[in-house]
Amino acid sequence: MQKILTRLTRPLALGTGLALSVILTQGAAQAQGLFSPAIRVNQEIITTFELEQRIKFMDILNLPGDPEKDAREALIDDRLRQQVISEAGMEVAPEDVQVAIDDFANRADMTGEEFVKALNDAGISQETLRDFVRNQLAWRDYVQARYLSQARPTQQEIDRALGQAGGSGGLRVLMSEVIIPITPQTLAQAEALAAEISRVEGYDAFSAAAAQYSASDTRTNGGRLDWLPITQIPPALQPAILALAPGEITSPIPLPNAIALFQMRGIQEVAAGTPRYATIDYATYFIPGGRTPEALSKAAEIAERIDTCDDLYGIAKGQPETVLDRKNAKPSEIPKDIALELAKLDPDEVSTTLTRNNGQTLVLLMLCSRTRDLGDDASREDVARALTEQRLNAFAASLLAQLRADAVIVEQ
Repeated sequence: MQKILTRLTRPLALGTGLALSVILTQGAAQAQGLFSPAIRVNQEIITTFELEQRIKFMDILNLPGDPEKDAREALIDDRLRQQVISEAGMEVAPEDVQVAIDDFANRADMTGEEFVKALNDAGISQETLRDFVRNQLAWRDYVQARYLSQARPTQQEIDRALGQAGGSGGLRVLMSEVIIPITPQTLAQAEALAAEISRVEGYDAFSAAAAQYSASDTRTNGGRLDWLPITQIPPALQPAILALAPGEITSPIPLPNAIALFQMRGIQEVAAGTPRYATIDYATYFIPGGRTPEALSKAAEIAERIDTCDDLYGIAKGQPETVLDRKNAKPSEIPKDIALELAKLDPDEVSTTLTRNNGQTLVLLMLCSRTRDLGDDASREDVARALTEQRLNAFAASLLAQLRADAVIVEQ
C-alpha cells in the first residue's frame, strides 16, 4: 500500500499532469451534471441521475409509452407520495422491501439476487430499485391507514354487489383476454408462451400478445372485452378475477384444448342490477377440421344462416346425433372454456373460438337463453375485498391528484 501511495504522489511530467487535470475536471463536471436538479417538487430535488435511472428502469421493464416523459411523471408522483409519507412518520422495514423485491423478481422467474444483478448489468443501481419498491409499499400502507375504514363496504353494499338486494346493484369488470389453443403436440410450447405472457407489463404489451397469439374473436381488438357483470363469469374463476388489481394478469388458466390469461382493466360498482343465473341454455355444433380455414369458413357460413338455437336442428338434420349438443345447465356445471365464451355472448350470438378432440374439431357455440336467479356463487369475502381495493385505489388517485394540484413543480 505504501508503494502505491508513493507512486501516486511522485511528481508527474508536465504533459501528463495537464492531461490528468483535464480528465479530473471533465469527470467532476459530469458528476456535477448527473446530480444537478432535473425537477423541483415543493423545493425537493429530483436529480438528473434519478431521472436517467428511472428511464433505464422503465425501459428494462419494457413499459409502453414515452420513457422520459413517463419517468418524469412517475418521479414527481413518487416525491409527492414520499412527502406525505414522511410527514406521517411512516417507514417500511428493510425485510419487507426485500420480500417485495423477491416477489417482483419471481414474476421474471428470477431470484432477488439475480434480478438485482441483471439491473446492475443494465446500469441500474440497487438503490434505485429499493427506492421504487419502498415508495410503493409505503404509499400502500399510508392509503390503507388513512382510508381503510371508509373503504370497507357495508353488508348492504355487499348484498347489492352480489345482486341480492332486489337487483339494485352489482359489480362489473373490464378485462382483456388471451386464449391460446393447444394440441398434444403444442402443449409444452403453449405453456411456455402462456407463462411468458403472464409476466408482460402494461396494457399495450398484453394486447399485442392477444393480437398475435389468441384464438378468440377478440384478438382483432387486442383481446379487449366489454364490461362484464361478475355474475356472468364462471363461478370457479370469479375469485381469481376479483383478486386482480388494474393491470395485473392471471396465472395461466388451463381449459379444454386451450390456455387462458386475463388482464384486469377496470372494476366498477354499478347502480343497475347485475342478475345472477340459475341455468344457461346453450348449443354446441361440431365441425371437423379444427381451426383450419375450411372449418372456420363453414362455421361462418352456418352462423349467417341461423337466427336462434332451434335453427341448428335444421343444420344438423340427417347427420349423426353427436354433431349437435344442446344443454340447459347450472353455471357451475358448464365447462370453464364454454362458460367463458358464453359470458361474452348475448342470446342467439355465436362463438367459434373453441375446439375439441385435441384441436381437431371446431366448436360453433351458441347462447340460447339465460334463466335468472339470485344465487350467491361469488363469496362475500371476495366481493368485499374487490370493493375495498377499488375504493382504496380511487382514494389514492384522488389524493395524488390533489397533491399535484397544490404542489410547486418546476421542470429544469
